[in-house]
Amino acid sequence: MAETTVRTTRDLDEFRAALGSIGHYFGGWPDAEGAERFARNLPLDRMHAAFDGEAVVGGAGVFPFTMTVPGGEVGCAGVTVVGVLPTHRRRGVLRSLMRAQLDDVHSRGEAIAALWASEEAIYGRYGYGLSSLAGEIELPRTYSALRDDGPPSGSISLVAAEEARERLPAIYERVRVQTPGMYARTADWWEIRQTSDPPERRQGGGQKNYAVLELDGRDAAYAMYRLRSSFEAGASTGSVEVSEAMGDSPEGTREIWRFLLGMDWMATVKAWLLPVDHPLFHLLVYPRRMQLRIGDALWVRLVDVESALAGRSYTGDGSVTLELADDFCPWNAGGWTVSTSGVERGGGEPDLRLDVQALASVYLGGFTFAELQRALRVEELRPGALARADALFATAIRPWCPEIF
Repeated sequence: MAETTVRTTRDLDEFRAALGSIGHYFGGWPDAEGAERFARNLPLDRMHAAFDGEAVVGGAGVFPFTMTVPGGEVGCAGVTVVGVLPTHRRRGVLRSLMRAQLDDVHSRGEAIAALWASEEAIYGRYGYGLSSLAGEIELPRTYSALRDDGPPSGSISLVAAEEARERLPAIYERVRVQTPGMYARTADWWEIRQTSDPPERRQGGGQKNYAVLELDGRDAAYAMYRLRSSFEAGASTGSVEVSEAMGDSPEGTREIWRFLLGMDWMATVKAWLLPVDHPLFHLLVYPRRMQLRIGDALWVRLVDVESALAGRSYTGDGSVTLELADDFCPWNAGGWTVSTSGVERGGGEPDLRLDVQALASVYLGGFTFAELQRALRVEELRPGALARADALFATAIRPWCPEIF
């Protein structure tokens, strides 16, 4: 067996082969046209490939993102399409890919990396921490009444994909800059990832629909959804399947959901990847009937702790000094003092002891130091340090990423 080496891809053939390492598990290698479209959002030099001789046996890619964090935004490596062929499992190939990828992310000055974990047990060993949660609902329309039963506000129109690409991005961006965990979308991203709707992606449902809400003369909310029509004994058993819906104001959010919940001929409304602090909990008369199920969402890795901590804002008074462990990226290890005036290395005796995975869990505001301490993930070295740290890292909005990348 030849020695396994890792480097970035140099042409579309290598890129396609690297995609095939994860494609093997999801139904096969992409064709040349599919690989070329994918490369419009993931540059060739952001795809690492593992070679056994001349054969590609693994791959790991990065979408270059700008991600919102509390009070700001930072450069983020959106880690994706990570896979190793089953012929080369348990040989350290994944570790080599993660090593090369994180070193590359660090050299580019991207403060954090983020991913959705197909298997959540894998990425903790490389410093990724669970950073946000997402909800899934299945609400019978018979229980879809809103507490506010007044007349609808604004007007909603259905638009074609081409018009959606023109009107939806501005709404998304207004929500994005306020919401930790969301990332900026390019025009190529909107075209290829959001408004491309080939039949093989529909899984038996109808075509993707795009609804835009106008309030006070401006676009204020949108929804992307499919209808899955079915009947039993003459009655509808169909569903509205919401892939993404958001408003740039409380009124916009209420009205776009009023539209989705009131769809004729549909028995249920299904939605995925909802924020865990979604207003539906307080808008619905019967919130329990959503049958909410919670799962892990974004996993975050602080690649450059100083840049990552400096890129977000803090609240409260005082400061906290963290004693941080980071075996995989040792340049982050040591003492870090955080206050409302900034971040500095060192700072005296530590107040809290934790590893980089635990710090990632509190970074976006999805969890607190106190929660992690109860799980034995953070050690309080000085009385009152947990409360002081949680006051500094407090956020008004829970992190949310509306799309798996």
